[in-house]
Amino acid sequence: MILEMIHQANDIKKLNGEQLKILADEIRQFLIEKISRTGGHLASNLGVVELTMALHLTLDFPEDKLIWDVGHQSYTHKLLTGRRDGFDRLRKYGGMSGFPKRKESDCDAFDTGHSSTSISAGLGYVAASELLNEKHTVVSVIGDGAMTGGMAYEALNNASRLKRNFIIVLNDNNMSISENVGGMSRYLNGIRTAQAYTDIKRGVEDTLKKIPRRGEQIVSQIRKTKSGIKQLLVPGMFFEDMDITYLGPVDGHDIRKLVKVLNEAKRVDHAVLVHVITKKGKGYPPAEENPAKFHGTGPFNIETGEEEEISTTDSYTQVFSKVLTDIAKKDDKVVAITAAMADGTGLSTFAKRFPNRFYDVGIAEEHAMTFAAGLAAGGMKPVFAVYSSFLQRAYDQTLHDVCLQNLPVVIAVDRAGLVGSDGETHQGVFDLSFLSTIPNMTVISPKNRWEMADMLRFAVDFPYPIALRYPRGSAYEGMREFRAPIEYGKSEILYEEEDIAVIFVGHMAELADRVRRKLKDTGYSCSLVNARFVKPFDREMLEYLAKDHCLFVTIEENVLTGGFGEQIMDYVFSAKLDVHVRNIGISDDYVEHGNVEILRKEVGLDCDTIVKQTISDYLMIKDR
Repeated sequence: MILEMIHQANDIKKLNGEQLKILADEIRQFLIEKISRTGGHLASNLGVVELTMALHLTLDFPEDKLIWDVGHQSYTHKLLTGRRDGFDRLRKYGGMSGFPKRKESDCDAFDTGHSSTSISAGLGYVAASELLNEKHTVVSVIGDGAMTGGMAYEALNNASRLKRNFIIVLNDNNMSISENVGGMSRYLNGIRTAQAYTDIKRGVEDTLKKIPRRGEQIVSQIRKTKSGIKQLLVPGMFFEDMDITYLGPVDGHDIRKLVKVLNEAKRVDHAVLVHVITKKGKGYPPAEENPAKFHGTGPFNIETGEEEEISTTDSYTQVFSKVLTDIAKKDDKVVAITAAMADGTGLSTFAKRFPNRFYDVGIAEEHAMTFAAGLAAGGMKPVFAVYSSFLQRAYDQTLHDVCLQNLPVVIAVDRAGLVGSDGETHQGVFDLSFLSTIPNMTVISPKNRWEMADMLRFAVDFPYPIALRYPRGSAYEGMREFRAPIEYGKSEILYEEEDIAVIFVGHMAELADRVRRKLKDTGYSCSLVNARFVKPFDREMLEYLAKDHCLFVTIEENVLTGGFGEQIMDYVFSAKLDVHVRNIGISDDYVEHGNVEILRKEVGLDCDTIVKQTISDYLMIKDR
């Protein structure tokens, strides 16, 4: 087995051409087998096997720097840098990350997880190497989907100024997670299909080079001029017009061609973009046919391609999808927006039913938010569905363009809380804090599937900015008997007793109910309150409960700093309520990858830990 010959970085350079072909097949089979058991990002990794091999054949690790945009396509890179054994615990708690991690290997140049960042990071590396007088090669790999992000263009604008080598590899598979949209996608489609371009370019250059004494000079002069061969044959030549040399397109599954073009790129004394055409999911038919499904997958059956653990309960995302579509049938002002995540956010159904009221803006959360603001100002009811961790990218637009003008934009904050295997870059544990800092923003979170539906209807009709926060996974089906109407700024008291009041946010309902039951079983009296509104929180409820309770316990799956509990504590102090407050949440830290239940226990968001802390606090209060 050729793969077993790879023990560390640069071992691939010991292989001959025939062995390299075998290795590519073995890597694909290895990834399919491992990911079928652990889950992970399959389609994107299968698509870059040869590209990664070619990069490792032309670069020297760890001296040279390879930066992966997003990073979910770095599995082959991990294999070629000696981490084969780590795949048995891929994305599991304490195991190997599914993304590049500097602390994991010195061959991982930059931690990534969000899109459109690699060119900026690569430029930073190039600038640092210039200042330190180092000579290593820097390569940033970016997908065509990530090229819809504005940050990529900001970086390209600066890359055009470089006077030393910097290689940008554009991995073009016509996909991000959903199919790509917009002008850049159409532009790249034009290059992909212009087969005559590459052939004519090569033929003209070869002919000119044969001219005695002057051939090479003529070709060089043509390359430098705006009226060069590329300018004539490819309209616009976007990259060349920015003074970034364009090489390609090249077959991303032909190692020999890839090595040749990468070596050519290394000789360029400024920024150069290598346009590589790959097929997402290559080598595994189910992934080739449905790359979006295999972008991020749980364990699956290799023969059928079907996931082995499929919940029969609707997820919060599915409830959102069904209810929003139902609302839109009755209200033609409702429009939906996604940033290249139609499937992940549940908006695919809406898109099929109302194509003229659905907008996929590509990987451009900042633009999506201000676009939503414009729609709202124009009289529509925009709903922007976005993952919590990606919403972070649109903070300024939320503050400045939506809330400053008090526009009725609904932000559907999906994947809020701990999301598990994707780790630090994807945990949605900051949104309550940063959204709560913004004037005019309302933040709500449902306790179960029925409240999710009620809150979405409330949000769509709300005349001001509002964020509806909900988690990944199955919608809680408990507490169905509690379904009081949604009233602005009001919480919901589910069980009213005395002494201890547990106040929870959203999907912490099931955990909070277990805490209450265990406290009751241990002999303590306990009220249970569904916060419903994180901003504004229910001050009247706090004052009412303070009469018969000595301890408030807040539970939220968010960082404690700036979160719901901190707001409660601040109010209790400023209002001089005679109540002790214990905040349960996530400490000031990043949470690594792993099973969500394991992570909750690790951060102290499990029933036993909360009950123990609550009893300790209660006894301390009574002993005073």
